[in-house]
Formats: sequence, structure tokens, C-alpha cells
Amino acid sequence: MEDRKRNYINESIKKMNFILLCSGLVVQDKTHAQIKKTKSRLIYIFNFLWLNTDLLGAICWFIDGIKNGKTFVEVTYIAPCIIFSFLANIKAIFIIYYESNIRDLINGLLELEARVEKVDVKRDGLRRDALNFLHFILKSSFVLNLVLLIVFTTGPSIMIVMIYVKTKEVDLLLPFLIKYPFDSHDIHYWPFVYVHQFWSATIVLVNICSADHLLYVCCTHLRVQFRLLQYDLSNIVKKNNFLSNHDLGLVEGELVELIKWHQALIRLSNNLEIIYSKSILYNFVSSSVLICLTGFNVVAIQNVAFAIMFLVFLTASLLQIYLLCFFGDLLMKSSMEVRDAVYNCKWYYLNAKIRKNLIIVNSRTQEPCKLTAFGFSDVNRRAFMSILSSSWSYFALLKTIYNPAKN
Repeated sequence: MEDRKRNYINESIKKMNFILLCSGLVVQDKTHAQIKKTKSRLIYIFNFLWLNTDLLGAICWFIDGIKNGKTFVEVTYIAPCIIFSFLANIKAIFIIYYESNIRDLINGLLELEARVEKVDVKRDGLRRDALNFLHFILKSSFVLNLVLLIVFTTGPSIMIVMIYVKTKEVDLLLPFLIKYPFDSHDIHYWPFVYVHQFWSATIVLVNICSADHLLYVCCTHLRVQFRLLQYDLSNIVKKNNFLSNHDLGLVEGELVELIKWHQALIRLSNNLEIIYSKSILYNFVSSSVLICLTGFNVVAIQNVAFAIMFLVFLTASLLQIYLLCFFGDLLMKSSMEVRDAVYNCKWYYLNAKIRKNLIIVNSRTQEPCKLTAFGFSDVNRRAFMSILSSSWSYFALLKTIYNPAKN
């Protein structure tokens, strides 16, 4: 039975195996898998150097573009890609920095799964519904990011063919505007540069997906544990009358275990906050600018193919920040709903000592377990609306000052 319960967590993490392999990140550390961990670290270092050579080139192109009077549309073309690349770097770096916290978090969730001795249709239904939804989100997010990768990296190839059909001239285009110490449009270098940019884009997406998908998994399983705790708290009193001393003793013993369960969930939630709060801060700050610039490119770029590319980029950016806020909201609400379970547990049939313990539990639930942007903002759906509001304000300002005739 224990293996069956432990597989709930492992089943979710297995859904991430491919992107974790590509990113070189490790979220589960086993003593007998040190060689595998070393290989993963080498993959990460290789990816880090590969990506940041292109990122450095993109920054140089951006600076030169401003100095040399490139059009506003050209400058804003590369800006969202730079922001997204920094986000990928930051997320991956903090996953590595907090590896021990992640290990403690996952092991803690596995222990809580193993400690749940009672299995019935209700409990199993709570788990199954949450897992089915989680796995749907993981798959949908992966597919959308795959579409984004395909659109951005194959778009220039399609444009080359279209230009050749119309003009009979070969114009070697690349997915991103990046400065190199050689002519990247020379036929001798172009194929290698194209492959380099393709893998750089892949690294960005797998780094972001790895960190975000792990967050979705942890938030979902913490929410499941909170809901199971609520279920047990609500049903701690089985009878509809005052209990005997023997029954009160049993209830008190069960309540002590439930309080320990609640304390463990609070600790694990705080651990999740430590792991993600700093990267979420950058994610929140950059998302308003990212969404604004991407939306601007959709309406400002005259080329339909490139406009479609940025439309997919905009969709992926919106989904990324929305899911972050959505799962943070789920965690916050599920932790606060414990107080409803305390209120509904037929406490009026219990003695003063047990009631006092329930009051303490109820008081603790007034402060929700939550994710924050390094303490500056709570991660919930209200935060998503604030980001959208800021993005729209920046977008409206950008549209007002942008003059196509001059740019």
C-alpha cells in the first residue's frame, strides 16, 4: 500500500523526465545515482554556456541597434527574447541553488503520502481528480511551448522559401537578431548559427518548463494533502452526541496526529516559498514588460508570419504567468479552507481541552500558506490581474508614442 501511495508523487515527476533531462536539472537525488547527477550537471553547464553566448550576442545587437538608429520595431523584436532568456537562467539557477530544499520538499510529500493509512473512495477521488488536472496542465503547457519553439525556429526557413519563390533570391534569415564576430548570414556559417539558435531557444523553454512544472506538481500535491487533512478534521467526531472519556481520548490522539500533519504541511509550504520567491519576483517584474512588448510586436510588425510568431509567444507568456498565479492561488485557498473543516468537525461534542487545541489550529489557518514574489506580492489570481493591468498601461503608452512614419 505504501508503494501505491508514494507513486502519486513519483507519477507526477515522471511526467517531467524529458524536460529535466534536456535542461540538466535534478529534482530527485538518490545516493546510488551520483553518476547520473554528475551527467545532468554537465548537461546544465553545457546548456548554460551555449545559451548565454547567444544571449550576450542578443544584448550586443540590442545596444548597437539603439546606437545605430535601428527601427523601434526591430529593437522591440529582440527585447522579449532577452527578457525570456534571463528568466530561464534565473529559474534554472535557483533550482540548482535550492536543490537540498527541493529534495527535502519532495521527500516530505512522499512521507506524508506514506503516512495516510486510510484509503477510501472519497480520498482516492480527491487525489485522482487533482492528478488528472495536473497532468493535463503539464501536457498542455509542454505542447504550447513546443508549438512556440517550432513556430519561432521554422518561421525563418519558411520565409526564405517564400522570398525565393517570389524573387528568385536567397535571403538567409535567422530566428533571432544576434550579433556575432563573423557574418552569420554567410552560407558557410549560417547552418551552424541556425542550429545554435534553435538549441538556445530549446534551452530557454526547457529551463522555464522544468522550474514551472515542478512548482505545479508541488502546489498540487500540497493542495491534495490540505484537502485530505480537511476531510479527516471534518470527520474526527463520528457520533452525533457527547463522547465518552474513552472516545474523547481517541479523538484527542487523532487530533494530535492531524496537528502534526498540519505543521508538516506548513513547513513544506514555507520550503516551497523559499525555493521560488526570488525567481517569482523577477517573473512578476518582467512579465508586464514582456507581455507589453510582445503584444506591441503583434500589432506593429507588418509581416504576417512574424506577427503570428509573436502571437504564439504572447499566448505562451500569458499562460506561463497565469498558471504560476493559478497554482499559487490553489495552495493559498486550500490552506485557508482548513478553518472550515475545524468549524464543521462537531467541536461542540468535545471537551474544553480538545476545543482549545482546535481554536489554536483555527488561529493558525488565518495566515495562509502562500507563495510570494520575495514578500512584495502574493502569488494568486489577483496578482495576475495586476500584471495584466500594468501590461495594458505600458502597451497603451507604447502605442501612443510609437509613430510608424518615424520608426
